[in-house]
Amino acid sequence: MSWLFVILAFLLASLKTSKPKYQKVSVIIPAFNEENTVAKVVEVVKAVSFVDEIIVVNDGSSDKTAEEAEKAGAIVINHEVNKGKGEALHTGYKNADCDIIAFIDADIHNLTSKKVEAMIKPILDGKAEITKTKFARESGRVTELTAKPLLNFFFPEISFEQPLSGQFAARKEILKRINFEKDYGVDVGIVIDADVLGISILEVDIGAIEHDMSPLADLNIMANEVVRTIMSRANKYGRVTMIDDIGYYIRMSIVGLSLVILGLFTIFFVKFIPLSVGVIISVIGIVLSIYYIVKVIIQSIIMYRKKPRANLLKSFIRVHFPLIISMLLLLLMLSTFLGAATFDNGTISIEPNSRNLIIFTDQRSDNAVSVRGPYTVDSAIENESNAIRMPSDAMMTLGVNVNDTIIINDESYIINETRNFEPDILRLPLNAKNALGIDNGNIIQNSRLEDVFEKSIIIHNLNGKNVSFAEKFSIQSRQPGGWTYEVIVDNVSEGYSSGIFKENNSYSIFADNSYLGTFTNSNGTIENQNFTYGIHQIEIKFTNTNSTSIKQFDNDHFIDIKFNN
Repeated sequence: MSWLFVILAFLLASLKTSKPKYQKVSVIIPAFNEENTVAKVVEVVKAVSFVDEIIVVNDGSSDKTAEEAEKAGAIVINHEVNKGKGEALHTGYKNADCDIIAFIDADIHNLTSKKVEAMIKPILDGKAEITKTKFARESGRVTELTAKPLLNFFFPEISFEQPLSGQFAARKEILKRINFEKDYGVDVGIVIDADVLGISILEVDIGAIEHDMSPLADLNIMANEVVRTIMSRANKYGRVTMIDDIGYYIRMSIVGLSLVILGLFTIFFVKFIPLSVGVIISVIGIVLSIYYIVKVIIQSIIMYRKKPRANLLKSFIRVHFPLIISMLLLLLMLSTFLGAATFDNGTISIEPNSRNLIIFTDQRSDNAVSVRGPYTVDSAIENESNAIRMPSDAMMTLGVNVNDTIIINDESYIINETRNFEPDILRLPLNAKNALGIDNGNIIQNSRLEDVFEKSIIIHNLNGKNVSFAEKFSIQSRQPGGWTYEVIVDNVSEGYSSGIFKENNSYSIFADNSYLGTFTNSNGTIENQNFTYGIHQIEIKFTNTNSTSIKQFDNDHFIDIKFNN
């Protein structure tokens, strides 16, 4: 058995002392008529301890580039004719026997071993699969005027300082997935392919470099090849579709969302435009935005399925940023309106400002949409010292009707509707204005109406089929714990209303001014009440709605039922 422990000990020792797998490094140097610099570049690369192979691809040079490279100790592969930088890189890549490949230009005058090491080391250490360099130099016109604007347009997620640096390194297995361009487009093509395929790229700063300046004619050729490569990749990876077709759909979606926002603004804030116009604008906007957003989603799904997906989401976010902002703005507006919504007596009231949208949702009332407030205070009409003329919208807010009685500071006033040509004028007698602390010319928002009339007592009349009844309540600050009650006489529902019954308070019920009985809200529980009045059977049913209300019912005289015969 002891021999088994010995074997295990040797195995553990071998595991502890095992070294990471050796990674062979090759450096490819494309060269075209670089006899003055190529040997020095080769010598600098030879000084890097972990470089195993140096290949110079002589791309049809007419000078002594090949001879100088061989003298310096590089493996030389010759192209009979000049095929372009991309072909030279591809030739070197295919002939390299290695795990990691670095590509370095042959015309760098101040190349150092540290610069080469900085380029390759992150891949050896597993920090990236591809490294590309950035450095300080005098030129860069093609990068700044051509490459960066096009990349920002079609591939906005790519934000390298120097996408056309020329010096880069990569794992050989990764390069098998890259399409090498034949010309100067090879650098940007590798960057785009790697980004779209989700290959990790690290931009490494190697400091300043000095190399031969290209003449303007060569820069023109380079720019054309870079543009062709970016446009080719943009078409291949669906970015043209993203900018063109999807871009159009996005713009139309934004138009639709903008119309929705405009319509909502018109409904809530622009008083001189009819409510129907705002609703029509909003509906058109909703239809447009839904239609084109669906188009965007469908087209995006098609792209997502057909194209590499790694960094597509980043581009989508940046390209679709205006649409995202418009949707967030609309959601913010809707959340603001919903945050200003209250529910009372089957009515949703949204009051974000001085103009308020009221939507009646109770099935037993007429469905309607109305706009409320603001109201301007003015003097009572002559000889109406005991009457208050109130717009119908204000009546709905306070829960009153025409001919109801309102008691302010112990004085009673009859509520009348305002005149047709004064839709938002609130006319009050002098004593009422003094008691309420308001004066002529004051502007009262609909949301403030409850505060102005707080503690006023209302005798509110409701008409049923065979009877009428009057409830008495005071206007208080909005409170939770609302109840709805329904009056049923001789098995016929005569009407309903709602408000607050305070807990542990008792409330009296009358019929034709005759006392019928009392009920109590016992710790949030109210029992249904049944009474006999002459030949009539009266039932009052209570339902806890858990809503809020400004109506607080009177204890001593909650309701008085009037019989018509």
